[in-house]
Amino acid sequence: MANKKILTIGLSLADDETEFCDFDSDISLLDWDIILFKPDIRDYIYKRESTFEGKPCLSDDQSFKLKSQSEHWRKEIKAAIEHGKLVLVFLSDLTPVSIATGEKRYSGTGRNQKTTRIVTGYDNYQSIPLTLKPRTSKGKEIKPSEKNFECISSYWQEFSKVSSYKTIIEGELTPCLLTRHGDKVVGTINRSKNSNGALLCLPDIDFYAESFIVGDEDEENEGEWTAEAKQFASRMIKSIISIEKSLRSSSELTPEPDWARDLKYKLNQEKSASQKLLKIEKNLEIVQAQKEAIIDEVKDLGRLRNLLFEKGKPLEFAILDALKIIGFEVSQFDNGESEFDAVFESKEGRLIGEAEGKDNKPVNIDKLRQLAMNIHEDLERDEVNDPAKPVLFGNPYRLQPINTRPEPFTTKCISAATTSSTALVFTPDLFLIAKYLKDKRDSRYATKCRKAILTSVGQVKFPAVPNEENIESEQPKSDSA
Repeated sequence: MANKKILTIGLSLADDETEFCDFDSDISLLDWDIILFKPDIRDYIYKRESTFEGKPCLSDDQSFKLKSQSEHWRKEIKAAIEHGKLVLVFLSDLTPVSIATGEKRYSGTGRNQKTTRIVTGYDNYQSIPLTLKPRTSKGKEIKPSEKNFECISSYWQEFSKVSSYKTIIEGELTPCLLTRHGDKVVGTINRSKNSNGALLCLPDIDFYAESFIVGDEDEENEGEWTAEAKQFASRMIKSIISIEKSLRSSSELTPEPDWARDLKYKLNQEKSASQKLLKIEKNLEIVQAQKEAIIDEVKDLGRLRNLLFEKGKPLEFAILDALKIIGFEVSQFDNGESEFDAVFESKEGRLIGEAEGKDNKPVNIDKLRQLAMNIHEDLERDEVNDPAKPVLFGNPYRLQPINTRPEPFTTKCISAATTSSTALVFTPDLFLIAKYLKDKRDSRYATKCRKAILTSVGQVKFPAVPNEENIESEQPKSDSA
């Protein structure tokens, strides 16, 4: 049983008293005594956009997320150590990727214009606040260093047989574990000079060994932790608490008393440095505010993708955004008696829409009845003289990839739409034209799209999206290149 608050990131232990969070979390580490961290970015690799020079190449959005998340952990780990926490990093496989720099280069003109996206190298070790200079090298033959090993001796006695190094780390480090031959550093310890905290980097361990998980031979408990996994977790917790106690006892710092903080005891250089720090903090606040504003902007722009997979209100709002981009004046109507998902109009005409998202089914006739009622209720209003064009926006099979989805509307729905002169819009189709028009001003194409909705009976066939520019990736060149 743990008597310390322990958090694991990127790995799990079969223990109810430890807590787990994903690499993609904004959690603060200051609430914990001990943190076990594994820089696992496999989810980003799965979402890669392409490859570049043999490495996974992330999209602009995923590049920003990975860099931002890595910076988050660097800051949190550093803050935790400065506040007296113990952080154990398990040095997993080095995972190199290419990420966008935000810079683009253009060549050619018109239809022949080509955009080159500038990318740069990155890896999962960027989330660790040390200059480790890792290089891939794998093995199991590991020995203690002559110094700095004592604090992990009991841990190493317990887990040396299941530990293996995935990288060799270089630079100005304090080693605690070395390769048996060559004396290359595979484990290091970095103690805070201002607190009892420490950052300990250790060879990797498989926390999801096959013997730790109940298999399909036991259907009732399949996927649960085995007794062996629970025993392993208990030993691991006991060992890391022993490390924490050993480090704390060997470097116990006395908290500075209040009287010692009096200005008369401060060095002039300390006062000057404090003033510089205040200025830097102020600049950081400005930059942070700018960053948060851009993050909000990115989220607002990314909301259009809800047309691909959402339902309910998120889908309705994305439809309204798309219709604005196409050139409609849009609103929602609710007077307490009647409620319409979308009311939109342009010089070509006025329309009323209903939205429907389905998890694993096509859009059926149900919403058409509601849409017909809305058209009649709208016409009964004094300020309306002509019936609006009915439009049903459908996002069926919303969790499946677009190219694997069956027909979006049922045969009965299409038949009823023909009878009622209703336009049926498949929202992923709406996304494609809205994305194009958001990226490029093309009033002629926007007009064609509005007319397609107004004149269609049954499923709308939008005009083909004009060919977009060809985007390639390129590594940034040095000034001497």
